[in-house]
Amino acid sequence: KCDEVGALLIFDEIQTGMGRTGKLMAFEHYDVVPDILCLAKSFGGGMPLGAFVSSRELMKQLTFDPPLGHITTFGGHPVSCAAGLAAQKVVEQEGLMEHALAMEQRYRLGLKHPLIQGIRGKGLFLALMLDQEVKIRRFISRAFENGLVIDQFLFSDNSFRIAPPLNISEPEVDETINLLLATLEGLS
Repeated sequence: KCDEVGALLIFDEIQTGMGRTGKLMAFEHYDVVPDILCLAKSFGGGMPLGAFVSSRELMKQLTFDPPLGHITTFGGHPVSCAAGLAAQKVVEQEGLMEHALAMEQRYRLGLKHPLIQGIRGKGLFLALMLDQEVKIRRFISRAFENGLVIDQFLFSDNSFRIAPPLNISEPEVDETINLLLATLEGLS
């Protein structure tokens, strides 16, 4: 559609990039390539690093129309760049993308409960949707009492995010599942 109307397709992969969805970048799951890609957070491997990625032609055009003298807050420091490269190597060489997909399946198979209406997302970037009768703030408070730190989405009254570290172990996923199910049982 963007090509039809002459609009730029811009993807913000600040949270979804660096293997979180089971691919290096989430857009790789789909048959589309953005005109502009924004990266940060995990992209820096713990160091402040951000990137505004585009074609040479588009970057030249953006130099003048509109003038972009500042396109990233955390761009280019050699130490941060080295950390970002090292992080990407770890994600690729240690199989963290494949692991994210395997742990997604573990969550999907284990999170079965009448109050769970669905699971959206890919890899280790999931949203759990609860039945409308569940009071999400009460659920989150009970989950915290059970040892889980979660928060609801600003745009959804009955959903919360599951986004653990990419190196989460199978026993840790199982413990998370058990704690979530116990919390739901406590509400029933």
